[in-house]
Amino acid sequence: MPALDAARSKKPGFKNRDKDMDDFRRRRADCTVELRKARKDEQILKKRNCSDMSFISPLKENNQQTPTPLLPLEEIIEVLLNEVNPSDDKIYQAVQSTRRLLSREKNPPIDLVIKSGLVPPLVKLLDYESNTGIQFEAEWAVTNIASGTSEQTKTVVDHGAVQCFVTLLLSNHAQVCEQAVWALGNIAGDGPMFRDHVISCGAVEPLLSLIKQNTPYPFLRNVTWTISNLCRNKNPPPDLNAISAVLPALALLITHPDGDVISDACWALSYLTDGPNEKINIIIETNVVPRLVELLSDPNVAIVTPALRAIGNIVTGDDHQTQHVVEHGALPRLKNLFFHTKSQIVKEAAWAVSNVAAGNQQQIQALIDHQLLEPVINALDKGEFKVQKEAIWVITNFTSGGSVEQIVELINRGVLGPLCRFLETREPKTVMVTLDAINHILMNAERMNKVEALVDLIDEADGVKTLHALAQHENDSISKVANNIIEVYFGNDDQDDEDMILPESIGQTYQFGATTSAMPNFNI
Repeated sequence: MPALDAARSKKPGFKNRDKDMDDFRRRRADCTVELRKARKDEQILKKRNCSDMSFISPLKENNQQTPTPLLPLEEIIEVLLNEVNPSDDKIYQAVQSTRRLLSREKNPPIDLVIKSGLVPPLVKLLDYESNTGIQFEAEWAVTNIASGTSEQTKTVVDHGAVQCFVTLLLSNHAQVCEQAVWALGNIAGDGPMFRDHVISCGAVEPLLSLIKQNTPYPFLRNVTWTISNLCRNKNPPPDLNAISAVLPALALLITHPDGDVISDACWALSYLTDGPNEKINIIIETNVVPRLVELLSDPNVAIVTPALRAIGNIVTGDDHQTQHVVEHGALPRLKNLFFHTKSQIVKEAAWAVSNVAAGNQQQIQALIDHQLLEPVINALDKGEFKVQKEAIWVITNFTSGGSVEQIVELINRGVLGPLCRFLETREPKTVMVTLDAINHILMNAERMNKVEALVDLIDEADGVKTLHALAQHENDSISKVANNIIEVYFGNDDQDDEDMILPESIGQTYQFGATTSAMPNFNI
């Protein structure tokens, strides 16, 4: 028995009464690769501006100007690189032609434009204040180059475009300003290095100045998306001191009427809460938790997903931070998410609940009181495998830190059948987590002197047979733990009956001898 406990206590992310609470909660890093793939689908890292395929700049549409002919690349190069003092009309036509090439829906020739040496003159034209049309077209072209690969974005950054775009955030022309926002969002979304470069160039303050009551919704969507990219990425995460000014803005933006604005603001908060407890605490102090909890019930899955991610990250914090979420009514909403049509939402809800279950016994009791045991057990029994893997962590954390009475309540809700069936999964790590849950339950049965009754229930669920099979598993860790469980709890067949309190079947429950009035029942 001590050997089994010693082996278990070394497992990272596993709850044990003798360990610090912070060790019990599983941080998002446990499944970084999977979530990174999901995030590519859930939120756009970069955006190319190709929605307006008219042949004239939107800045000149009001003049009903006749579209300019599309120049071939050779003539563009001649005007922008070789010709001395070309006229504004020639420059405009060349830059607009470049923008149109880069605005193709499929296979824009970004590399060809870069190799032709057009990035330096395009970046230089960002400062062409005497002709706003040229300036805007250059912005648009550079924005689309920055929407490409990291290497293509690097070309733009290396030629000094970021500082130019930051300056253009202060432009009096709304479309010039918005295009600068878009470009900076693309650059910041590339990764932590360029994100930090955008921040260091002073983008935060002018971006926040664009958040006004009368800001048009499409413009504000771009501003919020760019702010979310400034909060994005880890290794390293953004310096919270450098972007702390965005927190009040995000608290405001998650109350905005527009769904896209709310979604991107929630994504920003989900990135910022994915960190140590000190960082989580700073986010909590902005009083965003009540609104995030409210958004868990939003019908728009694009809002629920990042709001749930943020709440899930907060409950990876300490017990006080978790309690803050519980007290603001998150558990009933998390329960409802177990019935969501999107399995990824169910998975995330189970992950959040698993970290509540890793809390103190008051928080474990809150899961019982808010009737979360049934949907968790149902998810373990019938959910998709990715959902089941999160549900088993709920059970394992629950059984690790719960009281005897709480664990008996879990058994009474029918957890043993799904738990024993889940032992048959082929993923070694998940089998180990399941074995841990079974061992926790048996340890508590031993404290009650009710091992025999529990063994009978496990046997009825075919768990004993499965444990014996796992004892021969090719994975040494699995076979060792299974063997230890069998040896401690299932290998004492010759023990005298009087040493055990044998259960008497009464209706649909097991009743336990003379002490039944003091002990809860195990349901069959």
